[in-house]
Amino acid sequence: MVVLLPIAFIPLLGYAVAATRSAAVDPGADLPPWAPSRRLLADGFWVALAVALVTAPFAIALGPLSGLIGGVHLWRVSDANVSRFYAELAAAFILALPWGLVMLLLMPHATNRFALSGRPADLFDVPAGLRSLRCDFATWNLAAAAIVTAWALGVACIGLLCVGVVPGIFYAILVSAHATAGLHSAPSATV
Repeated sequence: MVVLLPIAFIPLLGYAVAATRSAAVDPGADLPPWAPSRRLLADGFWVALAVALVTAPFAIALGPLSGLIGGVHLWRVSDANVSRFYAELAAAFILALPWGLVMLLLMPHATNRFALSGRPADLFDVPAGLRSLRCDFATWNLAAAAIVTAWALGVACIGLLCVGVVPGIFYAILVSAHATAGLHSAPSATV
């Protein structure tokens, strides 16, 4: 699984875009069939790039923040590697909330616009995403609640239900895609 994850991540995101598109067009329809295609790979690539760009500032901040936390010596551990691990873990937990909020603010509307239009530029149009959020806040709030709950259940599948990480993540991505399909985008500003 570890070897295939970097390769399988892109088609999985492409399938999430296809599921979003399908649910936006016909909410009562079944999931789209899994069929490898160029569009599946292209859509997955663009979404992966958008997620990487949103995640990059937080990933860059992880090292310096863990260094600051490690310098405070909150944990009295004799092993330097364990102490460094604890500092990195604390930094990751501190950054997880703002990272998750930024992802929830930007990605659902952007993914919905991209799924419907097929234009990669829609994934990177932050002002349009924020306008859509402002115009459709109540629906976004419900979608965000569904997305967060789905990811919490997906992660719980790892340890609590002993099902595994792959089915849990797949479930979370499909619920996120369906919740995202219910969002409405604000009209683009004319230039």
